Amino acid sequence: MIDFVGKKRWFFLISEILVIIGIISLVISQIQINSPLQLGIDFTGGTSMILQFSSAVAQSQLRQEMAELGYDEARIQGAEEGSFIIYTREITSDEARELAGKLGTELDSQVEITDYYLVSATVAAETARNALIAVIIAAVAMLFYIVWAFRRMPSPFRWGTCAIIALIHDVFIIVGIFSIMGWLAGVAIDALFITGLLAVVGYSINNTVVIFDRIRENVLRHIKPDFAEIVNDSLIETLGRCLNTALTTFFVLLALFLFGGATIHYFVLVLLLGVIIGTYSSICISSQLLVVWEKREWRELLPFSKRTA
Repeated sequence: MIDFVGKKRWFFLISEILVIIGIISLVISQIQINSPLQLGIDFTGGTSMILQFSSAVAQSQLRQEMAELGYDEARIQGAEEGSFIIYTREITSDEARELAGKLGTELDSQVEITDYYLVSATVAAETARNALIAVIIAAVAMLFYIVWAFRRMPSPFRWGTCAIIALIHDVFIIVGIFSIMGWLAGVAIDALFITGLLAVVGYSINNTVVIFDRIRENVLRHIKPDFAEIVNDSLIETLGRCLNTALTTFFVLLALFLFGGATIHYFVLVLLLGVIIGTYSSICISSQLLVVWEKREWRELLPFSKRTA
């Protein structure tokens, strides 16, 4: 028997530490680059291309040559061996080929453009707006769905709110991780990042609903008088299912992360993080919030507060 509910303070402490680190990272990123996240061209407009070099080229050399050619604002990100992803201002495909030719001459290497992507500033602004709307609609829709699904339970809104808090927890931690990667390694988010977040939201809410449904069944069966014990028993009963689902998904994503193309690398990373964090929050956060709310033990959310008798 595992006492999940008895360890809820530790779970809340872990989450609070991760959230605080995320907040610090977002603030630092805002100060350094005037944006909480390093935004890709899907949100700012510009050109993205992958250059494949036939001989070894250092990223510092490439950055220096780009600056000398008038592209000092370009962001360069290493990809697969001999490849670099370059984000720069809007340039046509002809200008991109001309740039690749000049780089090849200066760096004494054959250069091939393996991917080219252009987004106008207008389309980028629309993408950013639509991404925000999509995340909000998804969260609100899931809240109402859970409230409806648990309508026969006392205070069904409580169940939906706990699930949404866990979802916000998952999304915020992933955003915080990418914020750290943005100001440390220049990793930018794009439309695939939002797609990955929405997939994570769906995955996490699925796990949460499975656990909540078992809690509901056990509450209606009155297997134990104490709600905390019912929640703990329900977590143990669904633990195998949650972990098996998470591991099978994780191994597939890990293979895709290691052997997939550079263009989907960070999209897969979002999914990998989402599987880990979403499974953790379903077991250790959303269900524990139900217990705290049911028993009005709000001090449990403060790990260092003294317990009351």
